[in-house]
Amino acid sequence: MLSRFWSRIWKRKPTRMGFELSRTQLKAVPMCRFNHLAAPPWIYSKGICSLSSVVNLGFKMVDSQYYLPNDIGISALDCGEAFRLLSPQEKKYAHYLSRAAWYGGLAVLLQTSPESAEIFVLLQRLFRKQAPSQLAQVATAAGLSSEEYQAFLVYAAGLYANMGNYKSFGDTKFIPNLPKDKLEALVKASQAFQEQPAEMEALWNSCSCLLYSLEDKLKQLGLGDKGITTYFSGNCCLEDAELAQKFLDSQKLSAYNTRLFKRNNGDKACYEVRLASAVKADCAAEGECESCCGNFNFEDKEFTVKRGDYAPLMEKVCYYLQQAQTHAANENQRKMLEEYRRSFTLGSVDAHKEGSRYWIKDKGPIVESYIGFIESYRDPFGSRGEFEGFVAVVNKAMSERFAKLVSSAEVLLPELPWPREFEKDTFLKPDFTSLDVLTFAGSGIPAGINIPNYDDIRQSEGFKNVSLGNVLAVAYSTQKEKLTFLAEDDKDLFIKWKGPSFEVQVGLHELLGHGSGKLFVQDDQGKFNFDQSKVVNPETGEPVSSWYRGSETWDSKFSTIASSYEECRAECVGLYLCLKKQVLSIFGHEGQDAEDVVYVNWLSMVRAGLLGLEFYTPESKSWRQAHMQARFVILCVLLEAGEGLVSLEEITGQDGKPDAQITVDRSKIHTVGKNAIHSFLCKLQILKSTADVEGGRFLYDFYSTVSDSGAHNFLRLRETVLLRKETRKLFVQANTRVNGENVDLVEYEGSVAGLISSFTERFQDDADQLEANLLEMSKNDSPCWS
Repeated sequence: MLSRFWSRIWKRKPTRMGFELSRTQLKAVPMCRFNHLAAPPWIYSKGICSLSSVVNLGFKMVDSQYYLPNDIGISALDCGEAFRLLSPQEKKYAHYLSRAAWYGGLAVLLQTSPESAEIFVLLQRLFRKQAPSQLAQVATAAGLSSEEYQAFLVYAAGLYANMGNYKSFGDTKFIPNLPKDKLEALVKASQAFQEQPAEMEALWNSCSCLLYSLEDKLKQLGLGDKGITTYFSGNCCLEDAELAQKFLDSQKLSAYNTRLFKRNNGDKACYEVRLASAVKADCAAEGECESCCGNFNFEDKEFTVKRGDYAPLMEKVCYYLQQAQTHAANENQRKMLEEYRRSFTLGSVDAHKEGSRYWIKDKGPIVESYIGFIESYRDPFGSRGEFEGFVAVVNKAMSERFAKLVSSAEVLLPELPWPREFEKDTFLKPDFTSLDVLTFAGSGIPAGINIPNYDDIRQSEGFKNVSLGNVLAVAYSTQKEKLTFLAEDDKDLFIKWKGPSFEVQVGLHELLGHGSGKLFVQDDQGKFNFDQSKVVNPETGEPVSSWYRGSETWDSKFSTIASSYEECRAECVGLYLCLKKQVLSIFGHEGQDAEDVVYVNWLSMVRAGLLGLEFYTPESKSWRQAHMQARFVILCVLLEAGEGLVSLEEITGQDGKPDAQITVDRSKIHTVGKNAIHSFLCKLQILKSTADVEGGRFLYDFYSTVSDSGAHNFLRLRETVLLRKETRKLFVQANTRVNGENVDLVEYEGSVAGLISSFTERFQDDADQLEANLLEMSKNDSPCWS
């Protein structure tokens, strides 16, 4: 199948960009009726909302994916020992960096949905006046059952952990699992409402309907009619995003720290590009030769570039970065923080890139950090970065293993399945450390990171990798009775080796996945970074005929599929290289243990591909999570390989409900499996290197298709996955507090109450002003969403 598919891809007619697709019409994915799972009885009551968009009363129950279960897993991230071992200077450095990260992370509320900031302020005001244990008594008096009050606490914890009312992993909206009138009664009986009735009434009225609404467009993040986004005004569509990207490229501006707002001036469309910055003035600021702001005419459209998005938050970020500078360990750290301050002051991505260069040079710091508009997963167009900031302490024992992997990289890179010309000219050995997270501000916490995301720096100057050890320790632990879709014989082995195998996968994924591969570029002066006359596409035997030009980047070129495609490529590298005994030995696995690690890694990947169906939306035929789409693609590639490598069957569970079972023939991983990944991974890299957007999109969309035809009815399997899904854990993070010359670590229990308390105490110093700023920013943006 794969060879026939590629014979079609590579025999396209030449065009300016390289090839013209003769597209085969894939069968349309039919609409699928949700398997609406057990919903609470209140969903049929008349009191929740008058809007029919919330639920189709009497006909349809709310799918369980739209609320968080009362028994959701919550774990505290343990960093006590790591923090205790820091010097007083290092503790202060970590403290001020954490403060910068937490304040900047609040921008995610404004990047997620129109109502997220208001809901956040509502919750903060409730819990600042009454802790969860105190508010429980109010809830009982207001008529809430213990289950309903727990549901409210879970909702609040979920909003804090996701920095908004959409899941950071999957981009699905979640609503409180209790009636609207019960929540309203609790709010109005609270001490916060009694002290400020007018303000609290206005706040409730402003956000309560959107808080509960499940109108089709509001169920998930997306652009245009596919969902809600606050990266673009409500009247923007894909064509507007594409035009804006062309404009930004023409001005040599990055989209990472921007949002786009459209208005009509008569018959002419006008666009406002907002830069995230503390400074609001659009003229040249101190340190600038000329301003990037102003009015521009582009393709008969009017563009305005303005500063000041999230200005009050960026001011706080800059203040705390300045405080951190005085406790920096070296000149690289001081210069790094200075450039970050300049970036967040002026809205300059170039300054952030300069800071990232110093960050790369800061080898082996005891306290590691990164901050900015980083990952573009949640921008529907794939170019704008969500704010995140982390501060972590090095775990020396685990870091030694990753250092050995880095030392072996130059031996392992030639093992990857593409020709030498498609690999970077020089492998710039990065830092690769295992860290215990002290602070991770943003919408979610990953297991590993490879940054910076700037292509030009990664290609020629380097990058860093981090594995978040205390996240790995708790995020992926599970109980045997909760393990889904595996044969009984596999479950004990899976539980034993899931952690160690994932550690290997993360290491390979970050270092040699994201860290490998060359992009062919022709710069603005016409200079190529490859020999145009000699480099041959190994699939066609013909010279390479497409590449990146000028300011084009991977994200700007591949846009909507860039994130998932790259995650898929990195995951394939992990699967492919984990077969090497040398790699397994680095992580301490030999003999049968090593074979078990390989087996569980591959089994875990195909199971994750099946679980990924939770993050597919049949109505819009779209994927909501980059990593899970990537894993589904890999599942399809390995199923297609045949020969019994992967088996997926629908069965009936012991409870009499639909179930599924996935197995891997471990005897065929090193042969059938390796060959399949070898071929697919090579294709992914060639299309990426050559900027072949059409070919890359066709390939990726082909394997991403979810339908009810073919050997497996994936639409029906999706219903089974939803039926048996387990909600992702929430994490409770510590706070730091200056106490004279010392810095104290304030830790919280791993519970909804602990998570809520951590957030109310996190911003208590300037709570009133901060909340007023958030409400003002939200109010100023509100006309843009209608």
